Amino acid sequence: MLRTLGTRFGARLLPATVALRPGLGRKVSGARGQGWVQPAGHDTGVKVYNSLTRRKDPLIVGSADAASWYSCGPTVYDHAHLGHACSYVRFDIIRRILTRVFGCNIIMVMGITDVDDKIIKRANEMNVSPASLANLYEEDFKQDMAALKVLPPTVYLRVTENIPQIISFIEGIIANGHAYSTGKGNVYFDLQSIGDKYGKLVGVAPGPVAEPGDSDKRHASDFALWKAAKPQEMFWASPWGNGRPGWHIECSTISSLVFGSQLDIHSGGIDLAFPHHENEIAQCEVFHQCKQWGNYFLHSGHLHVKGKEKMSKSLKNYITIKDFLKTFSPDVFRLFCMRSNYRSAIDYSSSSMLEAKHLLLATVAFVEDARAYMKGQLASGPIREDLLWERLSHTKAVVKAALADDFDTPGAVGAIMDLIHHANRQLTAVTKEPGGPRSPAVFGSIIAYIEQFFETTGISLGDRQFVSGDSSSATLHSVVEELVRFRLKVRQFALATGEATREARRQQLLERQPLLEACDTLRQDLAAHGIGIKDRSSTSTWELLGQTSDHKPGS
Repeated sequence: MLRTLGTRFGARLLPATVALRPGLGRKVSGARGQGWVQPAGHDTGVKVYNSLTRRKDPLIVGSADAASWYSCGPTVYDHAHLGHACSYVRFDIIRRILTRVFGCNIIMVMGITDVDDKIIKRANEMNVSPASLANLYEEDFKQDMAALKVLPPTVYLRVTENIPQIISFIEGIIANGHAYSTGKGNVYFDLQSIGDKYGKLVGVAPGPVAEPGDSDKRHASDFALWKAAKPQEMFWASPWGNGRPGWHIECSTISSLVFGSQLDIHSGGIDLAFPHHENEIAQCEVFHQCKQWGNYFLHSGHLHVKGKEKMSKSLKNYITIKDFLKTFSPDVFRLFCMRSNYRSAIDYSSSSMLEAKHLLLATVAFVEDARAYMKGQLASGPIREDLLWERLSHTKAVVKAALADDFDTPGAVGAIMDLIHHANRQLTAVTKEPGGPRSPAVFGSIIAYIEQFFETTGISLGDRQFVSGDSSSATLHSVVEELVRFRLKVRQFALATGEATREARRQQLLERQPLLEACDTLRQDLAAHGIGIKDRSSTSTWELLGQTSDHKPGS
């Protein structure tokens, strides 16, 4: 069935397009979970930490074929940084696990905030229109997410393309007695109108905050649903005058457009829990007149730098995603994220990134050695095949249990590395001859399982390990430079005879002839890949065949 959004809202908004659970189930007792109702529907087999209850609850979605997930998207006024990346990558890993391990078809909606105080301020500084600036950084964000291998949501919805729907949503809240307009053209949510129902995430309602003297709020804790237009700002017509939406109402409307009055999963960084997600809950529950709009709220921990500081633009301690990807691959960053629980704060440093890189390289090295063993290229002593089959079966059970326990990726990665350790111990017992019985099948199964695990979480193994992003061509250039420089040194050594006698020089050249032949072979092989090397009197240059400019090593 389709969930409509009420008569007022449904007449002016798109109807909800996803069928969700038919109703809610039993109440759950407990101090923090008081009032939370465990939903009816499909039990995923996962227990997830729910910010609404502050405990691990069974993750039950409306349907395995259509689990609803709303993700807060970016405010597009600048480049995304690694703190943003950490949250999106962590939830991408969870989404992949739910889909590929636990069989849920996720319908994910992400809202794009493309009108905001920060966008307007930045646009004025750059002397461009807010719409142009937002379009630029929205595309930049999507490119960054693609470079990090974050799956796109099922649909992106922009705020500016849903202004009439937002206005209708605000009208519904006013009609239900929970918001008011002012003579200045603002509309505020009346926080006191819902009594003690506010604070499902933070536990208590916020205290009053200092307001400017010309504030037209009834109460200091009320928050804006519609902001009256200021001079030189973009605006839209509304029943209350020209203006634009408040931040919190945008996500409530966009989520409701697709999912109606009930939502399975809502995600975002922990800094969004209050006031943003708290206000979303208040808005949706009074509009839909329901007691529980969102069933599970998942929050990711901050990325810290210097031990304790949150990475943020305001602290000017951030690293853009593009700059990061010039040094490390997206696969290394994913493994870095997986080594801590998604809810935990995570410390960023060069050393922690190098640890993740070395762990990934060690995994790749094992897979290559295991393949070499399967091909008969790696000689080994007798293999305890029975122990390896037992270890593989044990690992599969441990990994599945870890992922079902609030997506415990550190536990899963630890089990995988333990499997690699045990398998490596058998491969390192090298003998001079490969005689004796061989056990390629068990290593084939181990390789397949390890590759499947990392593929599930979005990590590529083997010769696909590259630094990605805009730095790809620069990386290739540097690799060719180093290769040509090394070849030049080998060639110069092979040709150098010094002050030796004629007979000694002839003997040296004869002995070094294999080095010159290897240099010639390398030149021919690279030519097949479109790279031409030219040997000059004292140097060598290279070019991409079909182009005219020569490169000297180091130029």
